[in-house]
Amino acid sequence: MDEGRAKIVAWVGREILPHEADVRAWLRRSLVSDGEVEDVVQDAYCRLLALTNTGHIASPRAYFFTTARAVVIDHIRRSRVVRMETVTEIDSLNVVFDEPSPERVAAGRRELDRVRRLIAGLPDRCRRVFELRKIEGMPQREIARLLGVSETIVENDVVKGQRLILRAIAEGETTTSRVTGTPEKDERARDRRGD
Repeated sequence: MDEGRAKIVAWVGREILPHEADVRAWLRRSLVSDGEVEDVVQDAYCRLLALTNTGHIASPRAYFFTTARAVVIDHIRRSRVVRMETVTEIDSLNVVFDEPSPERVAAGRRELDRVRRLIAGLPDRCRRVFELRKIEGMPQREIARLLGVSETIVENDVVKGQRLILRAIAEGETTTSRVTGTPEKDERARDRRGD
């Protein structure tokens, strides 16, 4: 594979592939049958991999959606029998292609900071288990071995952490300490019992 082709393949893997699930969901909502979704996605990848340069592409996500839309339109043009729903819904293939607005980015960052604070407010072992399992993706058995506890305790701490975080979010709290409802020493006693 020559250097230029390798750069295009790397670009598709880095900039396009992460958006595949969104494109597939959008295609399904746009009255493209499940069998056609796979064909459209594969045709879009072929077109993207045929590019000789990506410097002109400001938004890879938007470019992927635009390419998929063009593939759908080409399929419709080549089809001898076109469903009426497809013809009437072709305008539904318009999608907001732009990157998130600065306001959405800022709101997302605020929400991420809030979730980080909620995680930091969990009881110590619960927080550590939650971080290892949900953030670092460590297997439950390995966490149990690392911390010297049973897998049941690991599982319970993950569930407890999720429950406390979700309750705090639902109640509009910024820390989990207000939603635990029990002093930390009672939490430790329950943890030892495996509750």
